[in-house]
Amino acid sequence: MSKFLKLTTATALALTLAAPAYAEKFGLGRAALPEEVAAWNKDVSPDGTGLPEGSGDVLTGEEVFADQCAVCHGDFAEGVGNWPKLAGGKDTLADKDPLKTVGSYWPYLSTTWDYVNRSMPFGNAQTLTPDEVYAIVAYILYSNDLVDDDFVLSKETFLDVELPNADGFILDDRLTAEAHFVREPCMSDCKTGEIAITRNVVFKGDPNSPDDPVSESAGEAAKAAAPAEEEAKAEEAPKAEEAAVVETAALDAELVKAGEKVFKKCKACHQVGDGAKNKTGPILNGVMGAKLGHIEGFKYSKTMLSMGEEGVIWDEATLAEFLTKPKAFVKKTKMSFAGLKKEKDIKAVTEYLKSFSE
Repeated sequence: MSKFLKLTTATALALTLAAPAYAEKFGLGRAALPEEVAAWNKDVSPDGTGLPEGSGDVLTGEEVFADQCAVCHGDFAEGVGNWPKLAGGKDTLADKDPLKTVGSYWPYLSTTWDYVNRSMPFGNAQTLTPDEVYAIVAYILYSNDLVDDDFVLSKETFLDVELPNADGFILDDRLTAEAHFVREPCMSDCKTGEIAITRNVVFKGDPNSPDDPVSESAGEAAKAAAPAEEEAKAEEAPKAEEAAVVETAALDAELVKAGEKVFKKCKACHQVGDGAKNKTGPILNGVMGAKLGHIEGFKYSKTMLSMGEEGVIWDEATLAEFLTKPKAFVKKTKMSFAGLKKEKDIKAVTEYLKSFSE
């Protein structure tokens, strides 16, 4: 439960207890009845207290999410424009620009359920049924690779899910733990006069400090290493693998047309054709026959790049396996798409991608 909700609940209870005294003293109002307090006490605790009856599975959640949430958060919880991403960000909290999502940052599943239930969908809050909330949260968990596609979330299975960052928060105990740092403010006979800076502090090893001997030596070492690094890059360049050649075959026009419709599920992240640019995902022109992670300038996952370096290429077999369940084929992939369920859709989108050879 968030700090805000705790404060809100505590304040409500305090006012309820104090109401008789105020009513007696000022002659205003009356004490709130228990059922009136219960009507406002709707928070859900980390242990599941406050959850209503109901359930929702991942596949149902995908449909409800598409109808109610995708306009802001994307079909695959990848975020649209400036609206927040709800999936991804694993192991990024220590990065300079961490991605904070349900799967990487939030410590309690109750926060997710409570927020969706109280505040979503945007502009039409509190219109979702408990079953729909359970289903949406189940799909968000699946998008973060925390549950399988047959998972059903309910009051009974709620505690079966532990978010990765459950132990990432600590209680704020500074008032007691750091009490020895607190000093009483000076109220009399205090130091007077102008306070001036008499010395600048220079950190050892600071590359921005030209006066620091450590940084000078580090700079010299970097200069000495530069030629060696350039030579290494020059040696590696000729070793780059050539893209595999795909046998040109006549395209199935009907299948290409069907694939164009299926590709609408991919267009939120990928572009094809003239003028295509990298978005959340890379452009897919010329993907058939190319090695994994082949688009220059796109930031692939380490696993994707490693598979490409090992010689894995995109052909009908690898693409089918990937599209069925991306996270099973490429571990730790940044792609949040859950996968295509129908074999005919996979064949169609594959044929469609063949039509965009570079």
